[in-house]
Amino acid sequence: QVQLVESGGGLVQTGDSLRLSCAPSGLTFSIYAMAWCRQAPGKEREFVAAISRSAGSTYYSDSVKGRFTISRDNAKNTVYLQMNSLKPEDTAVYYCAATLTLNSDYVPHSPTGFGSWGQGTQVTVSS
Repeated sequence: QVQLVESGGGLVQTGDSLRLSCAPSGLTFSIYAMAWCRQAPGKEREFVAAISRSAGSTYYSDSVKGRFTISRDNAKNTVYLQMNSLKPEDTAVYYCAATLTLNSDYVPHSPTGFGSWGQGTQVTVSS
């Protein structure tokens, strides 16, 4: 059974940084592309960032480009989302997602490309 467990969320102030982690189990991490999405109250789920299984390709939404960095450590079976210069509009529940990919450098650019999801971790940025 595939399980994705997010951690690292919390309450911070505008301009602060946070690093989210996601440690999947029940899958061979190195052959899965990984992603982070977020959902604020009353809004649709937003695709934030994704990384290929090789870490050779990444994708960011325009809203976080230049502030967030997705990375992975295949030895530790963990994917990270480093979030800098946080803004109140970054407040949301952040979800980790995984999808098996055949191409090591392929990364889906949409949540529909990911089949496994975590339960989410809350990030709140106060103004």
